[in-house]
Amino acid sequence: MTEARESAGPHARRAPGTPCWVSLMAHGLAATEEFYEALFGWEFRPGPHQFGAYVRALLDGHEVAGIGQLPPDRRLPVAWTPYLASDDVDHTADTVRLCGGTVAVGPLDAAEAGRMAIASDPSGAVFGICQGTAHLGTAISGVPGTPAWNELLTFETESVVKFYETVFGYEEEPLLSAGFDYVTLRVAGHPVAGVHGVGHGLPRDRGSHWLTYFEVADADRTLRQAAELGGRVLRAAHDSEHGRVGTVTDPEGAVFSVIQNPA
Repeated sequence: MTEARESAGPHARRAPGTPCWVSLMAHGLAATEEFYEALFGWEFRPGPHQFGAYVRALLDGHEVAGIGQLPPDRRLPVAWTPYLASDDVDHTADTVRLCGGTVAVGPLDAAEAGRMAIASDPSGAVFGICQGTAHLGTAISGVPGTPAWNELLTFETESVVKFYETVFGYEEEPLLSAGFDYVTLRVAGHPVAGVHGVGHGLPRDRGSHWLTYFEVADADRTLRQAAELGGRVLRAAHDSEHGRVGTVTDPEGAVFSVIQNPA
């Protein structure tokens, strides 16, 4: 997980399959901005408006994430969505369909953000596909307030991993541990995302879904602060082999995890 947090730099094109952006669609844009500004120190500036009101979150002047406003008549789930890099969004979208997935939005051009689409895998987990142009995605990583890791939570890994391997060309690295179903997805030998089969531990109200981790300086303090700002702690901070982690929701219910680098 820690290796994948190293940034390729703002001007380096991401290899296909590499997570390059995370985006949240919320009902109350202003209130959501206030929450993440207080929690992560983000500032905001307008982004492309193909989907209505949308802002890019900045940390020390560097773009790290996007937040958009859902139309008032659309009661869609509020969730963080990772975008995976592609050299040809149209071809990737066709492959998604051929492999049993669904393309819900696009492919379409999104101004300087490039060409993109929003899709779901056969288990129903939603992800984005991005072919960057001038805007090449998250500009920095490895510091508090930046996306650190993306992990797919699903019933079991075997079938869905085959889907992502076919669509994005990932290399698969299963974790050989009794009773723990986990696969790391690699690009050119580097870990870029994980797939965790949780069986009946999968939330019934959410199904399979991608979970974004954000790096923080102090996981315990961040979870306390999130709760004070109107969020809800789903899993208290605890130690893992990658650092201290915990899971929380924002005030609208968008789930995300935080990770404190053990160093």
